[in-house]
Amino acid sequence: MRPITVALAKGRLARKSMEMFGQIGISVEEMNDPSCRKLIFENKEAGMRFFLAKASDVPTYVEYGAADIGIVGYDTILEEDRKLYEVLDLGFGKCRMCVCGPASAADYLRHNELIRVATKYPKIARDYFYNKKHQTVELIKLNGSIELAPIVGLSEVIVDIVETGTTLRENGLDVLEVVCPLSARMVVNQVSMKLENERISALIQACRKVIKA
Repeated sequence: MRPITVALAKGRLARKSMEMFGQIGISVEEMNDPSCRKLIFENKEAGMRFFLAKASDVPTYVEYGAADIGIVGYDTILEEDRKLYEVLDLGFGKCRMCVCGPASAADYLRHNELIRVATKYPKIARDYFYNKKHQTVELIKLNGSIELAPIVGLSEVIVDIVETGTTLRENGLDVLEVVCPLSARMVVNQVSMKLENERISALIQACRKVIKA
């Protein structure tokens, strides 16, 4: 029997995911060892193996079948837009994708003015402004501290993930509009869902029970 392979987004989501798997009896002790340099971790009894990947790469591994299952934030799923099945909202890693800026920028949004929007998430921002708000904007892709953009005049607003809003408040910015709620999701390769339907469905059900509990 071939193992079911799971790609986990590195960091907090991976830790929370392994806590969830631990609750259904699937654990890999080596993953708790910070000195371990292995790339793939296996639980042979459970027929499962895990690897850690950069969040933006997880949907790619799943779409191409290098991983049967992936666990990653909903923001990454929306931005990467890969062909896969989203099967479960895991309920952790909750935050929001928001349009943020100085309070004065609210008028630009209300009146659908042409503005510049800085973001790490151009696809999500484009979809929100063009398809939901029907507002034409100029998108500026940034990779670093997005909050800087409206402060130095690069853009009127930003589209970014907001957890507590502390960084925004400390820099004189507000949440002006909420694009969508975010959380960790489980995604499955389309072929794997057919070939390993019984095993994957059982795993989904077991995880669902843990989430509900």
